[in-house]
Amino acid sequence: MSPALDRRTRWVAGSAVALALLFAGAATVAAARDDGAAPGPRTPAAGSADAGFARDMAVHHQQAVEMSFIVRDGTRDEDVRRLAYDIANTQANQRGMLLGWLDLWELPKTAPDGQGPMAWMQGGGHSGHAMHGMEGMDHDGALMPGMATRAELERLAEARGKQAEILFLQLMTDHHEGGVAMARGCAERCTVPVEKRLAQGMVEAQQSELDLMADMLAARGATPRT
Repeated sequence: MSPALDRRTRWVAGSAVALALLFAGAATVAAARDDGAAPGPRTPAAGSADAGFARDMAVHHQQAVEMSFIVRDGTRDEDVRRLAYDIANTQANQRGMLLGWLDLWELPKTAPDGQGPMAWMQGGGHSGHAMHGMEGMDHDGALMPGMATRAELERLAEARGKQAEILFLQLMTDHHEGGVAMARGCAERCTVPVEKRLAQGMVEAQQSELDLMADMLAARGATPRT
């Protein structure tokens, strides 16, 4: 990716996140003051599933925003550009909410020492359902399941037209599959009700977009990579 494109992508994505944080602030405060009967702790611990999901999904979403802005420069196809715009808007706003919760809980945006990405998904005595879709995924240097590597992002930035559309849809399909598995993990493990609801909403919305992207790939004579 050229330095100019990289700077522009990060500036636009960063601006979207900053705007999302402004809107999320009031919502997160209200969520924290939800009824006292909430089953989970009011302030999660730094090593909890609530905090881990917020940290990891914020990073995961940032890459989806980045890829969406890249493909908008690589194709004039209105269907792909519209999908990219919707993904960028939705995930930038959700990222703002996740970061807002971490600020509200006064927790760091980096994992505690000795705890890498996705550590919150391991063990805990839950069923294996949340991990479905993650087994066998090739990380190939990617930080989390479904995330594109830097080399793949550079290929996307260089692609144009139909090639860019297919590569974007394939990369975003992988990205959504990883995101759905993570969101299911929070729906099982998280204890803050509003975060569990957000996670379940992510599962439903991203699964719908997975179905749409499969159709868009088929219309271009291609299939998902996985």
